[in-house]
Amino acid sequence: MTTVPGNAANSAGIDSFYAWTRLGISLLLATIGGVGMWAVVVVLPAVQAEFGVDRAAASMPYTATMVGFAAGNVLVGRAIDRVGYWIPALVSSMALVAGFALASLSTSIVQFTLAQGLLIGVGTSAIFGPLIADISHWFNRRRGVAVATAAAGSYLAGTVWPAIIPPLMKAEGWRFTYVAIGIACLVTMAPLVIMLRRRAPVVVAGSPGARPVQPISLSPAALQALLVIAGLGCCVAMSMPQVHIVAYCMDLGYGVAHGADMLSIMMAAGVVSRLVSGFVADRIGGVKTLLIGSVLQCLSLFFYIPFDGLASLYVVSLVFGLSQGGIVPCYAIIVREYMPAREAGQRVGIVIMATIFGMAIGGWMSGWIYDLTGSYAAAFLNGIGWNLLNILMMVVVFWRARRSGVVMA
Repeated sequence: MTTVPGNAANSAGIDSFYAWTRLGISLLLATIGGVGMWAVVVVLPAVQAEFGVDRAAASMPYTATMVGFAAGNVLVGRAIDRVGYWIPALVSSMALVAGFALASLSTSIVQFTLAQGLLIGVGTSAIFGPLIADISHWFNRRRGVAVATAAAGSYLAGTVWPAIIPPLMKAEGWRFTYVAIGIACLVTMAPLVIMLRRRAPVVVAGSPGARPVQPISLSPAALQALLVIAGLGCCVAMSMPQVHIVAYCMDLGYGVAHGADMLSIMMAAGVVSRLVSGFVADRIGGVKTLLIGSVLQCLSLFFYIPFDGLASLYVVSLVFGLSQGGIVPCYAIIVREYMPAREAGQRVGIVIMATIFGMAIGGWMSGWIYDLTGSYAAAFLNGIGWNLLNILMMVVVFWRARRSGVVMA
């Protein structure tokens, strides 16, 4: 990366028109590539029926996808710290394309799971944690907004793709749909990645306009550990509605289409939540913003238990999306507030990995609890318990930051 002294930062692109253009390209790239996280959710009932497995086994491809996604966030994050964003992102995009092609040819749930985890999961990783870390280097004044906007791409993907996939599945089947997705990713993602070839500048600490790393009465390792536990907890909770809303609607007799619509509404509301959280984080800091989102998510999870009518589920899904969408980007904001910029890719990747493991574990755990109890009520209660763990960890971080006198007012 280029070291930029003093006022030369703006000429190199920080907070510049190019930075905002790059953010727009990144958002589009994330919206397209994010299909890797959501396609498997929509096809879950069809895959379960074709391979004749129970709900827990049918949840394993999603879990494998999230495990691969988690590992890719760390590996690609370390790579962008060393060589910049575009080369690791291009390799990841090609892995995503190959994954959809091979998954469409699978003859068993095991083969489908391997394609999802090793190729689609890893391939999708470049459009989340590594992309967020990369865009954070291009902004000082509006870093919260920029990070939240880049992170919103995965939720835009969750809004767009679940609306596109069901009609295509109904007409041609899930295998044809996977091939079509792979072709769409190939012809769009490679050109977009190549447009992001410019390396991010790094402002010298103490130069005008640079944001100093804030002190906190925690070692970097301790802060990282608390964020990892918090990320795991919030996303085990978050996964319950996101992964199982389609299957939940099937069980209630509302059908796949209504479930997919609820998922789209949830993701669209999450986009709004992420953008609003970015503005809020620029004013009050990432720690407070994350705490607010986590408390609201916990409250919204309670609403799923008593309200299971069709209309009420639409409303609760909207409320849930508005509550939780801004949580995960706040981890990246906190990393940039309290840790060195040169470690951003790896540090953000580790925390994002924890959030993804939370989604993976939570997605499987909810299916397992359903198989044991025949109901999703206990799975929602399980999610609430993990959410309380997240809140506890972030209260500790907030308290330690207050002791250092640096939590933004």
